[in-house]
Amino acid sequence: MIEIVDAKFLTSAANIQGAVASAACDEVVFMARSNAGKSSLLNALTNHKNLAKVSSTPGKTRLINYFDVIFMDRETANKRKAKFVDLPGFGYAKVSKSLKEDWEQNLTDYISQREQIKVFIHLVDARHPHLDIDLSVADFLLTHAKEYQHIVQVFTKIDKLNQKELSALRREFPDALMVSSAKKRGLSQVVQTIYAILEEDGDADEHCIH
Repeated sequence: MIEIVDAKFLTSAANIQGAVASAACDEVVFMARSNAGKSSLLNALTNHKNLAKVSSTPGKTRLINYFDVIFMDRETANKRKAKFVDLPGFGYAKVSKSLKEDWEQNLTDYISQREQIKVFIHLVDARHPHLDIDLSVADFLLTHAKEYQHIVQVFTKIDKLNQKELSALRREFPDALMVSSAKKRGLSQVVQTIYAILEEDGDADEHCIH
């Protein structure tokens, strides 16, 4: 069984220029439309109630937040470090146009240029699986992800769906993960998926940074 046994806030950055200096390819980037449950999922995965701040005002956080995370394989006692990167929520309209443009530029720069990223976790609200903004983000990731970077789609808030709706979602997106932070459903699968990707190329960091 794979678990996250420690997690702590490291630092924040306004843009890629202020990003954490690192020679490792160990960043797991969480990205989502505002109010899709990103902070709640980060807290649930790490078993920390207040690791990521859950804002009552969607779109309030405009910084890139870094967290040091330690995974442990309970069977082998193997530990692995990684960085969780909480990107600002995208697509929230209640900010000035100029701020929104700067904000979105910082996000696209980070996604397309940050070579330390190993995993993109794209969170989508299970109740709204076909929003244009999420389809655009998915296309952007497919276009810009480098060959060593992995994209994992995770549908959040599945507790808000009935069984028929959830079954239909699973059929339409068979490769996606399904979670409910509130009901603690699907969390271990997300942790195991991330760990497996990090371990898969565990000794290949030199291929990530060019």
